[in-house]
Amino acid sequence: MEDTLRVGVITSTHGVKGEVKVFPTTDDAGRFKQLKEVLLDTGKERIPMEIQQVKFFKNMVILKFKGFDSINDIEIYKGKDLLVTRDHAVKLGPDENFIVDLIGLKVMTDEGEELGTLTDVIQTGANDVYEVTMENKKTLLLPAIKQCILNVDLEEGKVLVHVMDGLMDL
Repeated sequence: MEDTLRVGVITSTHGVKGEVKVFPTTDDAGRFKQLKEVLLDTGKERIPMEIQQVKFFKNMVILKFKGFDSINDIEIYKGKDLLVTRDHAVKLGPDENFIVDLIGLKVMTDEGEELGTLTDVIQTGANDVYEVTMENKKTLLLPAIKQCILNVDLEEGKVLVHVMDGLMDL
């Protein structure tokens, strides 16, 4: 299990005073208002960054980090991920999981058949859709609804599903 979770990606600079535009990869961009610090993943190291100011513009978050006061200080971090540790992550409700924890789980039917591996979670708005890559390399899409996703067991590394009529017609 990952010890950090990605909450955003720096897309570009904003102005000349060290602000950056961040594309949020969290369900609730408003959570940046509560964050005091994030980890900047440079690819080589993770640098703690203290958030000094948060603004919102369209679908982006504008962040100002303490100690970064010019465009020259911050522009080298374009395209880099912003992470939080699990203890700073949003609290999940019942039957909720972080997508990063679901990827790679084995998918089993309620009839005992192994379908394949959960390879992606597509967020559609109405409900998530689990993408399962089967042994034959075909893809099965399962709606993340109670009638279909019966149980997610992170400890066992398995998802128990009921394949509803019509979903396996490949």
